Amino acid sequence: MSLHTLSTTNADPSVTEYPAAVPISAHERPVLRPPRVGDAAQIWRVAKNSRVLDTNSSYAYLLWCRDFASTSVVAELGGRVVGFVIGYLRPQAPETVFVWQVAVEHEQRGRGIGAALLDTLLDTAADAGVSALETTIAPDNPASVAMFAAVARRRSAHMTKQPLFEPDHFPDSHAAEDLYLIAPTARKQEVRR
Repeated sequence: MSLHTLSTTNADPSVTEYPAAVPISAHERPVLRPPRVGDAAQIWRVAKNSRVLDTNSSYAYLLWCRDFASTSVVAELGGRVVGFVIGYLRPQAPETVFVWQVAVEHEQRGRGIGAALLDTLLDTAADAGVSALETTIAPDNPASVAMFAAVARRRSAHMTKQPLFEPDHFPDSHAAEDLYLIAPTARKQEVRR
């Protein structure tokens, strides 16, 4: 999995474009909520349109929406999904949520939706005892590194990086993936007077 700044422009005519259904005005705020099985096709569309994420099968997104909805969030505008984050609790480290993919439609970038998705995920997961976030990012993806670094800063958390998967671990021409760990992810409680 690789996280990237998303763009739907592509000069390759062999690539099918999956357009957004309706234009959304810039002042509308997305509804952030857990995904439902009925969202899987739209999540798949957002991933496919990104042209940079490893697009999973449509079946995988259906299972994700059914089995991992508590560790995933969608951004909905005008009745359609315009962004998502999907993750899971690591079986060997249940206090850690692993972010598998995060994507926002090209037209909705720059509005803070990606960061809001991650913050919502972490706030929700904190109720289940989650105190750390892991993700992998390809070395050629500074935009994703910056987004996760901003999340760490807002939460006064540390972010570390180490190699995880090298290109020869993959059966195809996949780039390396570095492991990023952000901890602790819980927001500091505000003191009320």
